Amino acid sequence: MVSPGILLVDKPSGLTSHDVVARVRRAFGTRKVGHAGTLDPMATGLLVIGVEGATRLLTYIVGADKTYEATIRLGSTTTTDDAEGEVLTEADAATVSALTDPQLADGIAALTGTISQVPSSVSAIKVDGRRAYDRVRAGEDVVLAAREVTVSRFDEIRRRTGDGFLDLDVVVDCSSGTYIRSLARDLGAALGVGGHLTALRRTRVGDFDVKDAVGIDDLVDAVPLTPAAAAARVLTPLAVSADEARDLRHGKRLAGQASRLAAPIAAAIDAEGELVGIVGARGADLKSEMNMPEGAR
Repeated sequence: MVSPGILLVDKPSGLTSHDVVARVRRAFGTRKVGHAGTLDPMATGLLVIGVEGATRLLTYIVGADKTYEATIRLGSTTTTDDAEGEVLTEADAATVSALTDPQLADGIAALTGTISQVPSSVSAIKVDGRRAYDRVRAGEDVVLAAREVTVSRFDEIRRRTGDGFLDLDVVVDCSSGTYIRSLARDLGAALGVGGHLTALRRTRVGDFDVKDAVGIDDLVDAVPLTPAAAAARVLTPLAVSADEARDLRHGKRLAGQASRLAAPIAAAIDAEGELVGIVGARGADLKSEMNMPEGAR
């Protein structure tokens, strides 16, 4: 029997997130596998995978803040806002080379903080039940609604000049739902030269870091985090007794115990180190929001 757990995978370029899920299914011999947040085929980096009952934890991971390392090419736009699309416009080389440090700093600053962002039309967002990128591939004109996102860090690390373009290597800390391709597009638009993404690597999802991830060729020997260990990284742990664990699993409330919560929800862990589930307040009581199968350490 496959034990439930959370697996951190360093996705290589060229594979879809679904490809990685398929590889994990084969390696672990189970169909019950899911991921917390898609990475485009071009992108590399951290993919958080749930195996067996731990897929229930993905709901609490997918909304975590993320960190990306990216390369933004200023000087041209593409149909997909990244290097996989066809070039739409190219700026005059002299205009690109004339960009100043203050202009670049101001452009980046304007895209830092809480901003309104229009996702790329080839994103995975669903429009009337179909992915936006599927509609674009079918020849439809897709314009997605703007959404509020938070970019808490947008730092230029280095820059490189080329024949008519300027590449910026950047690090971005952002809220879930932020599109780095859109940051590249919008920075280029604000500077009047156009921009798109040429490289993207996700290095962090919440408290999970890519340095702890396994490569795609090492899945067979990979040891996932236990549900309890993974939940403790995402949520505040809450110790519960054997009797309390039994009651929570049976759908009973823990009367008058909501004051034990340090946050709106917590990871209930019993004395054996087993994750009982996720609990929250119901008035003055504690109640399960989600229960794990017994034995899900």
